[in-house]
Parts: sequence; C-alpha cells; structure tokens
Amino acid sequence: MCLCSYAKADYSRFMNATVRTALHLISDLLKTQPVFLCIDDTMVTKFGTKFENVSKLFDHAAHNGSNYLNGHCFVSLMLCIPVWKHDKISYLAVPLGYRMWQKKESKLQLAASMVRQVMPEFSQNKNVIILCDSWYMKKSLVSVVDEYPNLDLIGNARSDSVIYDLAPAPTGRKGRPAKHGQRLSIDEDFALSDEKIGDYYMGVRRVLTNLFGAKEVLAYVTSTIKDGDAKRLFFSTVSPEHLEIFCAWHEKIPLNQTGSDWMQYIPLFLYSFRWNIEVSYYEQKTFWSLCSYMVRSCKGIEMMVNLISISYCAMKPLPYVDNEFADYKDKSVQEFRFAVSEGIRKQIFFTGFVQNIETQIKSKSVINAIKQVFRKHGCHL
Repeated sequence: MCLCSYAKADYSRFMNATVRTALHLISDLLKTQPVFLCIDDTMVTKFGTKFENVSKLFDHAAHNGSNYLNGHCFVSLMLCIPVWKHDKISYLAVPLGYRMWQKKESKLQLAASMVRQVMPEFSQNKNVIILCDSWYMKKSLVSVVDEYPNLDLIGNARSDSVIYDLAPAPTGRKGRPAKHGQRLSIDEDFALSDEKIGDYYMGVRRVLTNLFGAKEVLAYVTSTIKDGDAKRLFFSTVSPEHLEIFCAWHEKIPLNQTGSDWMQYIPLFLYSFRWNIEVSYYEQKTFWSLCSYMVRSCKGIEMMVNLISISYCAMKPLPYVDNEFADYKDKSVQEFRFAVSEGIRKQIFFTGFVQNIETQIKSKSVINAIKQVFRKHGCHL
C-alpha cells in the first residue's frame, strides 16, 4: 500500500502502453473497422474520513434510500477493438485508466485530457469514435473532436437540447444570411420508422445545434412507443457513408441485420458498444476488489485503482493471442482468472516439488521421468 503512495511511476503512461498493445490484436482484415473510446464515471463508497479527497457525491443510481454517498468519483476511459470470435466480428473491451475527480477540475476536463493523451496512438486508424452518455455531451468534451481528423463522437443528449434545421438556401436579398433554419422538436419534427428496429422506433435527420456550432450532425430520436412521449435524443458527428463496417460479419443484433433501409441508423447501432464500460465497472468492483483500497493519499489511490485495472485488462486479450486459452473467449473474465490462478498454483507446486526431489534423488533417469509426467500436465520446468 505504501509503495502506491510513494511510487514515482507515471501511471498515466499505462494508458498509452495499453492502447499500443490492444491495437496489435486487430487483424489486417479488420484494420479499417472503427475503434471506440467509451467515457463514463463511477463512484466508490468510503465510510472513513481519513481518505484524501473523499466527499459527498450525488448518485442517481443509488439504492440505499438516499441519492448521496460518501466516497470517491473516478472518470475512466475504455477502448473497444474489433477481433475475430468464431468467424464473427466481436468488440473486445479494454479499460485504459482511471482518474479521480477533484473539485478543482471538472469531470469533462478530465475526460478530455485522457482522450488527448491516447489519441497520438491512433494515427493509423481511420475512424476513432467517442461514445458517451448525456452527462458528457458538453462543449468541453465535444470540442476535442475538432482537434483530430480521425476522431468522431456518438452520444446521448438531453431531450431538451436546442436543435435547428439546416440553413435555408441564400435568397439573394440584402442582409446577413440565416445561420440555421427553424428550431426543431423531437416530438413533432422527426418521422419515426414504421416498425421497430431492434427494441425502438427510430428517426433521423441532419441538423445544426449550439453544441456543435456550424458543424452539421446527425440527430437520432428513439422511442419504445411510436406515439409515446418518452423519446431519447442522440447526436453523431460521423455519417454512415464515411464508415467502413462489415455489418454481415458482426455478431451483434441489429448491426448484423442492416440492409439498405437501415444503413442510415448504423451510428445509432454503434452506440450500444458503450454498455461495455458498465459491464467492466461491475466486474472490477465485484470480482477484482476495485472498491477495497485502503490507501489514503490521492496519488496512492489512483495508483492502486489503475494497477487493479491493468491486471484486469491483461486477462482480456489472452484468449485472442494464445491458442492455449482460446476456449475462454466465451467465458467471463472471472472464470478465466480462476483458471489461470489454478494453473499458476499448479506450476508453483510442481516446480517446488521437482526442486526438492532433485536434492533427495540422485538418479537423473528418475528425475527426467518425473519431469516428463509433469510436462504432460502442462507444467514448464
């Protein structure tokens, strides 16, 4: 624990190293497929008062009778890369890092700085897409998209976001031309599909918003009931025609069912990959002791949390790089961790056993015979 507090290692570099390692897993055939950077934050409850930067936080998903908890908030970044899984394209989710939120810096600024740090690693990737929920769909993060030619954003937005129709054609009259058309309503100005696509009726049109300035974006509206009032709004800076997606090879529905009629909804289908970050939070908190740190300093806590994240993400690529573990592609990372730990314990036991008998038995033929038996059990001596 003390080592985490006083270590001089720059754990922010872990993100860049993890990105480089993950990108090497993408096969040549999938190099043109988009990769995703998922952004979100998670909270860790702490009951002590000695932890640095501990504070009362609002948690909209709390189930303890109150919407407030005492603890820490971490902003995190996750990378999703395309890999082959049973002759289908699947996306492997790899957490890149965590940053503790402090009141002197907003979560939006933290997220933007994390994206800026890893973007140089994606110079060879055609489409890098940020996926975020409505809390992060703000100017501080959206502006990062304009800094990189291969970076786009798909995100949920507040349903009351101000959106406009495209600017009308110049009339030739005197005066300044209109910057945008009339204001649009998600309830009245979006024609939803005649049938459900997946679980939702969907509508799309190209719009202008205050959030993206003069840049045209695609606005998507979804609803579980065609004439219902509960509609959700999404924005995408990338158009379907600018994406190279092998839809038929994907394992995910409805992306693998996309025909000519559904092509316009591809950016909205891609947004579903954001859910991987929620799964990662659950697994790391439940099985990897992400919330159990006892370090008190802010630096030590961040180091410990990121070390746990590194050990977690080190397990994720193994089934895709080592055929010995290929059967674990369909298993949870918890099952895989248990299998690896069992293998490590077996290796330690057999190695220690062989070292002991080498000091007791002087016959090389007997020792070699024992080693051969152990090697048949997968032990490397």
